[in-house]
Amino acid sequence: MKRKICIILTTRGNYGKTKNILKLLNQDKNVELQVVLGGMVVSEKYGRMEYLLEKMDIKVIKKVNFVVEGESLNSMVKTSGLAILEFGTVFQELNPDLVLIVADRFECLPMAMAAAYLNIRIAHLEGGEVSGSIDESVRHAITKMAHLHFPATKEAGERIIKMGEDASNVHVVGGTSMDVLNELNLSDLTEFNEYQKNFGMGPILYAKKKEYVIVIQHPVTTEYEDNLKHMKATLSAISKLDMNTFWILPNMDAGSDALNKAIRQYRESNTKKLNIHYFKSLPIEIYGPLLSNSACLIGNSSSGIRESAFLGVPSVNIGTRQKGRVRAKNVIDVNYDENEILNAIKKQILNKDIQRDFTFGDGSACEKIYNILLSFHSDIQKQITY
Repeated sequence: MKRKICIILTTRGNYGKTKNILKLLNQDKNVELQVVLGGMVVSEKYGRMEYLLEKMDIKVIKKVNFVVEGESLNSMVKTSGLAILEFGTVFQELNPDLVLIVADRFECLPMAMAAAYLNIRIAHLEGGEVSGSIDESVRHAITKMAHLHFPATKEAGERIIKMGEDASNVHVVGGTSMDVLNELNLSDLTEFNEYQKNFGMGPILYAKKKEYVIVIQHPVTTEYEDNLKHMKATLSAISKLDMNTFWILPNMDAGSDALNKAIRQYRESNTKKLNIHYFKSLPIEIYGPLLSNSACLIGNSSSGIRESAFLGVPSVNIGTRQKGRVRAKNVIDVNYDENEILNAIKKQILNKDIQRDFTFGDGSACEKIYNILLSFHSDIQKQITY
């Protein structure tokens, strides 16, 4: 019988993290690949992703709408409630042998709960790490429900084992998005320069190597009331930097409305400043070369910790969202302070000593994961090891 493996994509980052796993599973005649889309990736507001799967000849089995608009703390609670209801129905219908859940998004916890309550085995990517926001708690909660673990770093793997997980089911494989980056022509910005003519908001800015910066700043749910102020500090620093900027808009976490409000107010009061182009999202095939050739990545995305280190790109990490996560030498941490942010960016742009770092993987994770997914067997009942 075919092994039924369900992979759920709810954010733009999920695509980059699972692309090569999806490709390998889709080519295997002994696998029934069940791809389910939900959350951000079925919303035009955040940029749809289905066309990328169509290009890979991967069929989407289900689309799940569970997002409650509002981007408030309460809407996040309601979204999670709807998610467990919807995914309970999806899993009961598809009856997968294994569900692969990516990382630490708040909607991932109800997915794990639905699978666990239906006696479906769970594989988890990128568990065991430490960070800020609600992601920190969600990640570890999923670990305790998962049967199979694919942490990105040695430290994360050790932490999972300390949480009482069976060491034989913990496989340190590295970050999966590095596999995709390894396959790209990272020196060529032609596709990106064409892409921005049809996507995003703002002036068309011709991207030249090391002559622009990237900003990705998401809300911090545990600092909900301060998100507007935090974004204004970043905007002010970028304004004073006066350098071409490609800005990827916030995700759907509680507080994103405040961040988008700050951006909207900035655009309305700076109509003569024409050096920022905004995107809802960027597929990794476009984002990889853009990041690789940038002078600096700014904000609080995990990409400023992971992919930027792998590519040797300077990063300025703002605030607490990535607090506690392992860092390479390419990162400078700053507070939500305009002058700190601006000074750190200027310092990083001039930094010529940053080298590539493989703390989060060397680009060989996906085939390891694929082989383990095919051979994995375990009892549905988990038990703590101490």
